[in-house]
Amino acid sequence: MMRIAQCSESFLPVVDGVGRVVFQYANSLSLSGNECYVITPLNNTGYRGQYPFEIVDFLSVKLPTAPQYHTGIAPLDLHYTERISHISLDLVHAHAPGFAGIEAFRLAEKLNIPLVGTFHSKYYDDFLRVTHSDVLASLGSRYVAEFYELCDEVWTVSEDAVETLYSYGYKGEITVVQNGTEIRTPNPEFEAAARKEFNLGNDPILLYVGQIDFKKNLRRTIEAAALLKNRGYTFQLVLAGQGRDLKALQKIANELKLDNVIFTGHITERDLLDGLYMASSLFVFPSLYDTAGLVVREASVMGTPSVVVKGTAPAEVIQDGVNGLLCEDNTESLSNTIEHYFFRLSDQERLSIRSQAQTSIPLPWETVMREVEDRYQALIARGKTKRKRRLKDLIL
Repeated sequence: MMRIAQCSESFLPVVDGVGRVVFQYANSLSLSGNECYVITPLNNTGYRGQYPFEIVDFLSVKLPTAPQYHTGIAPLDLHYTERISHISLDLVHAHAPGFAGIEAFRLAEKLNIPLVGTFHSKYYDDFLRVTHSDVLASLGSRYVAEFYELCDEVWTVSEDAVETLYSYGYKGEITVVQNGTEIRTPNPEFEAAARKEFNLGNDPILLYVGQIDFKKNLRRTIEAAALLKNRGYTFQLVLAGQGRDLKALQKIANELKLDNVIFTGHITERDLLDGLYMASSLFVFPSLYDTAGLVVREASVMGTPSVVVKGTAPAEVIQDGVNGLLCEDNTESLSNTIEHYFFRLSDQERLSIRSQAQTSIPLPWETVMREVEDRYQALIARGKTKRKRRLKDLIL
């Protein structure tokens, strides 16, 4: 039995990729007989008795640039410090280099235990959007690299993420530990419920699930859909999620006279989301930002193939024309790829791609977590690395 802390700036009820991965780690580790804690900024997670792990949160404030997220400085919360002082740990896992990551490092140093750091996000893009300065974004990225240099072992979720972290100046070893997905059997009742809930007709459906944010290349998606509509094709575009750019993207859709787009808002019911995947003909995910294709795997579980941009992290699991589709990062290429799939392929060819997506892309979380536990146990047996740098060198 291991005692593990998962430290993350993002957790329930924020349903972004990192938060969902942290939940799967904590849930799976606990169900396999380990003692697991999630250290995260205070948020309303609902009834906590439903979880097999314990949430140890600290006082936080909303981020002004992204109010769905919270942050805070854990040691300043006396209630948190009292709680965490009574918890024994064997290993700490940081899922971000922010304040939760700094707390992970503090705990690893205090308890003399190993620290794992997973690099999930393209932070340069986030820094650039907030600061509008290449210089400041580069400085922020260097901080990220220096944070991961403090870890005993560094993981990423894709080969694309490996290259990104090295581009920030990180020089150490990196291990790829992919994200998994929960394997489920498609249920026709869920599809019927989704069609009724969102008033979906029989036209082909293009689906996106995730943050409604420009960083997800959603302008490209909407412009490609408008181009298809102008060519006379009939279909529906469904964008499921919440995010800071909802109104801006709605405005773009209106300006392009795209009247066949549906913004569903955040979907909390898994069965309803599964039904939406099932009802959709193609999952459109041209994101250049993501370091993994978690939603691509989730769509494939329901038999829905994806179109993604060549050379991106989500493309690592796609064989073009076999289990999904690849396009260039431009509106013409995306629209042409969708047009070819919808209106040029035969029913049998589309069925083959859907079948291949469902059988070749999903990676069960059980498989991922066996690898995670093995790596944790090896790290605990080896012990903490003697670091040349200290936390104060990073934050001063």
